[in-house]
Amino acid sequence: MTALLVKNADVLVTMDDARREIPDGAVFIEDNRISWVGPTAAFDAWLQENRPKLTASKAFKTINARGCVVMPGLVNCHHHLYQTLTRTIGTAGGKILFDWLKFLYPIWAELTPEAVYVSAKVGLAELVLSGCTTVADHLYLYPNGSKIDDEIQAAQEIGVRFHPTRGSMSLGESKGGLPPDRVCDSEADIIKDCIRAIETFHDPEPFSMLRIGVAPCSPFSVTTDLMRESAALARQYPLVNLHTHLAETKDEDRFCMEMFGLRPIEYAESVDWAGEDVWFAHMVHPNAAEVDWLARTHTGVCHCPSSNMILASGIAPVRDMVDKGVRVGLGVDGSASNDGNHMLGEARMAMLLQRVGWPGFESRADRFSAREALELATLGGARVLRRDDIAALAPGKAADLVAFRVDDLTHAGGLADPVASLVTCAPAQAWLSVINGRIVVEDGEFLPFELGPVIERHNQISRQMMERAGVL
Repeated sequence: MTALLVKNADVLVTMDDARREIPDGAVFIEDNRISWVGPTAAFDAWLQENRPKLTASKAFKTINARGCVVMPGLVNCHHHLYQTLTRTIGTAGGKILFDWLKFLYPIWAELTPEAVYVSAKVGLAELVLSGCTTVADHLYLYPNGSKIDDEIQAAQEIGVRFHPTRGSMSLGESKGGLPPDRVCDSEADIIKDCIRAIETFHDPEPFSMLRIGVAPCSPFSVTTDLMRESAALARQYPLVNLHTHLAETKDEDRFCMEMFGLRPIEYAESVDWAGEDVWFAHMVHPNAAEVDWLARTHTGVCHCPSSNMILASGIAPVRDMVDKGVRVGLGVDGSASNDGNHMLGEARMAMLLQRVGWPGFESRADRFSAREALELATLGGARVLRRDDIAALAPGKAADLVAFRVDDLTHAGGLADPVASLVTCAPAQAWLSVINGRIVVEDGEFLPFELGPVIERHNQISRQMMERAGVL
């Protein structure tokens, strides 16, 4: 058993039920749980009173967080980690989603087990350094023997709290879908491997570090039968969530009307994709009635602002969704449609986009606050993933926290509101990251492994994939 005290934080952002922000705050961790939160000056008295009850050793590590804002770890609800291998190549000149996908599918067809593993290590390291402690990933193509196991191995080596979803594509071009047939799999094999992944890896217990989801890729890449079978399969297991892309672009609207005679959300409802175990990535183009449906059915949404901007998909009506009670979290989306992995930066983009407004609504600077953006990146994501054990600094919660320095050049002059400065100023890297009670970043240094050799091998694999695909 181990214990850790993080003290003297300029502000401790709890995200607890009262949304307390504690000046000169401290948090005490035993093993993988939070035992106490409060003003630093009150810790010694609490320790004296509770010392006989402590489960950890009497000696504990202390970190002085003066000059920092300490807050719960950020939660990334949608990602494609393998896409670190193809950053910029599809976005530099400007492509909309369908053209971007058609350009990249042949390169992604060259993925290997090592490529999935190494790209996950790179993407997860970048996320952790941005303040992220929980990551949901969507791996939806498995060429050349690749498995979801490959990215799970990378996540376990880093120690991140991981929600990988076993994605799939079965509707190739020959059947009227968007992806080439060579990156699609048979539906029998997809269901079989979903069962294997769940029964091998899924842990539904509190404080779980690994939960599997089931995630057919999109309405234009899987069949109606697979959507229904996936929903039925996931609901046979506790806390196995369902995930897919939905209502991302106007092209998708047109595809769904032509293929199914339904709008994307109408289609999702027709295949039993609704409820607290479902969350959709993007949701850029719901109408007012569909936003009401999301709220009424308790269906979740992951907002991906940077990706929606770089692919010109549009601006999701997040303000409207939040006001109507929709569960909304944040995601960085794929590293080839962003082209980064910075969760704090994504919170900033979410705030800015809502202030700019969405079609039919005027720009308003007071539409979305900095604290609302931070809440989307923490509690919002936890709600989407159906977790009540993370994303708040309170006794009994998981020991996931991050600290950002606010006494540096980037935040100079922002001391009147250091919490808001995390998203109004340029996004910073984490100075400290604790995941499940384990220090993963300290003094800004990523501890699990040396990054240089991993980046070098990652770039070698990236070049090889592009050469095999004839792009380089």
